[in-house]
Amino acid sequence: MRPLTKEDVMPPEEYERRRESFRRRIIELKRKRRISVGDRITLVFENRDTIRFQVQEMLRAEHIVDPAKIQHELDVYNALIPGDGELSATLFIEITDSDRIQTDLDALQGLDRGQVVSLKAGGHTVHGEFEGGRSKEDKISAVHFVAFRPTSEWIRELTHGHAGAVVAIAHPSYRREANVPGDLREQWLEDLTVAGGATGGG
Repeated sequence: MRPLTKEDVMPPEEYERRRESFRRRIIELKRKRRISVGDRITLVFENRDTIRFQVQEMLRAEHIVDPAKIQHELDVYNALIPGDGELSATLFIEITDSDRIQTDLDALQGLDRGQVVSLKAGGHTVHGEFEGGRSKEDKISAVHFVAFRPTSEWIRELTHGHAGAVVAIAHPSYRREANVPGDLREQWLEDLTVAGGATGGG
């Protein structure tokens, strides 16, 4: 997918006028791109529109109008847009019991290292690659950014295969799987097509 540029950023006055309709559209889009894996982990698969909304909201919240600072935000957020043949997600660790937040987070240390989070399509698996620097040796962040780089076989299975797709987490203290609904499957295929992935090729 193409990175966002300053031309994609609405001026503050225009964004205020269009914000509510833009927000409603993104909420509906994220509903299709969200999947919960068990009761503690949710992934939201990002695309150009979801990231553009995050940029606009950040500029609005921080009252950023300086072109150099806008470019800095674009540089940060563009890293979350999937590249050619990739899928990209924000992973949230969601713990609702305030008394257990630290305990449950500690139990998930190592989630962002190794082949723990994966996408399965038929007999093919692609493992997530986490953005570095979000966790320390003894402390894990509650929000992570994950990239997936599917093989042509995985894409072919997703496109033409009869077996379902699955998001899986294989952590010693958290082993869960979730079947991928049709809406999310379609979003993946659209992302891989837009990003230059050959959805039917090899």
